[in-house]
Amino acid sequence: MAITPDTKDWTWVLEQPCPECGFDAAEVALDDIPRLIRENAAGWGPVLARTDAAVRPNDHTWSPLEYGAHVRDVFRTFSVRLGLMLSEDDPLFANWDQDATAVAERYHEQDPAVVGRELALAAASLADAFAAVPVTESTRTGRRSDGARFTVTTLAQYVLHDPVHHLHDVHRPLAEL
Repeated sequence: MAITPDTKDWTWVLEQPCPECGFDAAEVALDDIPRLIRENAAGWGPVLARTDAAVRPNDHTWSPLEYGAHVRDVFRTFSVRLGLMLSEDDPLFANWDQDATAVAERYHEQDPAVVGRELALAAASLADAFAAVPVTESTRTGRRSDGARFTVTTLAQYVLHDPVHHLHDVHRPLAEL
């Protein structure tokens, strides 16, 4: 069954804490991002090893497998975006439709063990990339086609919310979904 696409503009998480998962971007320094990405990635291993990882909890919520595949692709996408910000002046990011990607890549049919390994590698790559950013480059900018603008620091904070929020999602009781 198809999931209703998420059309929210989540950039508000840079201005206020997320009431669902508790993430507060204002409390996250760029220096903390690599460690926090690695810690989040470690939390996905047990989730994707569950025997029910590919089972959706209801008709309108992704399975842990689908969330994990999405998080893997978030890490990959933002590695590219960070690279652009560090190599170009104020790049315009290519649009990425996460919901179309989930369908096209058949997230629901992927092997949870493979997704877990790929997620860990993508997270390590992004964490390493953020760890290598010189302080003098933290204010470099990039933008989305919808007008949202990011510095390297706000991109790091923004991207971290996604895997944190989704790890929260896969641990919520069914009654909350």
